[in-house]
Amino acid sequence: MKDHGKLGIESLCVHAGQHPDELYGGVSVPIYQSSTFAFESAAQGAARFSGADDGYKYTRLGNPTTSALEECVAQLEGGGQGLATASGMAAVSTVYLTFLGAGAHMVSTDSVYGPSRTLAERELSRFGVETTYVDTTDPANVARAIRPSTKLVYLETPGNPTLAISDIAACARIAHQAGALLVVDNTFCSPLLQRPLDLGADIVLHSMTKYLNGHSDVVAGILVTRQPDLLTRMKRVLVQVGGTIDPHQAWLVLRGIKTLALRVRAAEQTARRLAQDLATHPAVAWVRYPGLPSHPQHELAKTQMNGFGSMISFELKGGVEAGRLLMDSVRLCVLAVSLGGVETLIQHPASMTHASMGPEARRAAGITDGLVRLSVGIETYEDLRADLWQALDRVVTATTPQGEAQVGV
Repeated sequence: MKDHGKLGIESLCVHAGQHPDELYGGVSVPIYQSSTFAFESAAQGAARFSGADDGYKYTRLGNPTTSALEECVAQLEGGGQGLATASGMAAVSTVYLTFLGAGAHMVSTDSVYGPSRTLAERELSRFGVETTYVDTTDPANVARAIRPSTKLVYLETPGNPTLAISDIAACARIAHQAGALLVVDNTFCSPLLQRPLDLGADIVLHSMTKYLNGHSDVVAGILVTRQPDLLTRMKRVLVQVGGTIDPHQAWLVLRGIKTLALRVRAAEQTARRLAQDLATHPAVAWVRYPGLPSHPQHELAKTQMNGFGSMISFELKGGVEAGRLLMDSVRLCVLAVSLGGVETLIQHPASMTHASMGPEARRAAGITDGLVRLSVGIETYEDLRADLWQALDRVVTATTPQGEAQVGV
């Protein structure tokens, strides 16, 4: 790994993991689209499989393009080593399968990404793994949930889709006092806005599908840790279950990361203005955005994060039917799941990304039926505002003076 020293994160986005091709001098990392790698001799092949030679053998076990991406993201997260995966859920699954076994217990954020919760509740529970979901914005809830069998404390901060923010440093202390590991899903922030390893986390997880790639054309994930033994254990599981990334997808993410700083800062600037405006619209009941003083963890966000991001959640006064009308009325915003791309995406968590949780679990996690999640892209602010306002005005028109949506009546 090339040490870039004190480079700013914007420079790291361009240079981390990026080494000119030794054969031809290509500035862009080559795509090593090969399933297997030739050995110079039988002895070299044996040495590579024994670990005496760290050269490449087979792409499921390691690939030069993938290694460049892993180095890049590890440096963005503040050092350590990375482990790229075929999807964000492959990263989640690798963590679960590595550190949770029969009789093990995990404490997790209640508003965590729906499939992350469903995987634990429906699949890991079949093998004797127990999980307690709590409001991790209060570290005392985490401390109360800890058991002698707790192996992981799993945070997603900001939470998806509530944007609830958990104190990483406080939760790290609680986890470590109990002999557990702290894992942080950092997808919503990217390393540009939050560095969990610096705050005491043991493992950082990303769905690289989102901000790191940024162009809605790749599915990928990554794990980063500063503890070599943890990486070794996770890699052993990952290569056995086959959840490794394809080298072409790895190259696309590397290309996307070059503009990460520009994309995230531009979207954040627009999101701040839209959040402030949305809070004043008569159709909107409330807005959750870390940059607003009204956000319950605004002060924590100011100290823990290096910016407030471009995710906004808001509730319409007309409830779920008003939310559906809003999403069906936008013209520039794209009605689609996922987030962190250059285009603005709007979706309804209760019927889409978090439907698998079930209504009771959603209510307990603060995911209301009328909640709308907006991932702000890099379009012109005035264009996005005009699109949202014409859609919100349709909601107002379809609402009685008492605020009861008449959509579908």
